[in-house]
Amino acid sequence: MTNSDLLGRTAIITGASQGLGLELAGAFIDHGASVCICARDAAMLEQAASHLQGRIAPGQRLVAECGDVAKEGDVARIVQAAADAFSGRIDILVNNAGVYGPKGPTDEVPWEEWIRTIEINLFGSVFMARAVVPHMKRSRYGKIIQLSGGGATQPMPRFTAYAASKAAVVRFADSLAEELRDDHIDVNSIAAGALNTRFLDEVLEAGPENVGETFYKRSLEQRDKGGVPFEKPVSLALFLASQASDGITGKLISALWDNWEEFPKHREELSRSDAYSVRRIVGKDRGMPWGDK
Repeated sequence: MTNSDLLGRTAIITGASQGLGLELAGAFIDHGASVCICARDAAMLEQAASHLQGRIAPGQRLVAECGDVAKEGDVARIVQAAADAFSGRIDILVNNAGVYGPKGPTDEVPWEEWIRTIEINLFGSVFMARAVVPHMKRSRYGKIIQLSGGGATQPMPRFTAYAASKAAVVRFADSLAEELRDDHIDVNSIAAGALNTRFLDEVLEAGPENVGETFYKRSLEQRDKGGVPFEKPVSLALFLASQASDGITGKLISALWDNWEEFPKHREELSRSDAYSVRRIVGKDRGMPWGDK
């Protein structure tokens, strides 16, 4: 990647007022893109925009639009603001906005919080994709990048709303990828890894009685060791937003464990394979010949 890989491209990044979203926005700007950042907290969004403004070069634009991705009206306004600022073009969408939601036994956590988690993590991602896809179809090109989470690939007891929503957005993303393949719009998901963000702060604040002793101890270790560096998922997102990844679509890629830098050399093989995707494991896959007909 060079600092001009996204030159002339336009991007919307949700949940960009702090944490990974803010890091992504800065990196996209540094690599030449014009960026629209959005988040629910107006004060934090204004602070983020002020932080990013100094990195804007001549010819680039920075737009900050406050809104809730779980509200279809807010999403329409955000996307329209970006389209107006970027002369109708939206090349890249990064669905980063998300919440952990309620922590604790499913039958005890507030139901309203459980539903709200689905609305933000799943509906928010779908609303944003639905709003930008028509712009990308007109250009016959686009990149949609979905942030996944641990819940997409493994059970997360006491975080069931989060786990269910993240599994859902990954299946939504790889299904959308097939819909949009002929439009040259690539849709991929990123497993960012255990980052030291507000999510970690929430877990430590909730305590072992809510998140479970094992998860709490693992979170303490993550805090003390520093977690996955932001540069790992940021580098992967830059790759997936660039022309270097054209034709790589419908994949769930780990920023930490997958050798994604080599993927362009194996583009055709990847397009014919279900590698780097979520699939059902049957008995014979685990040496249990008695379980399959």
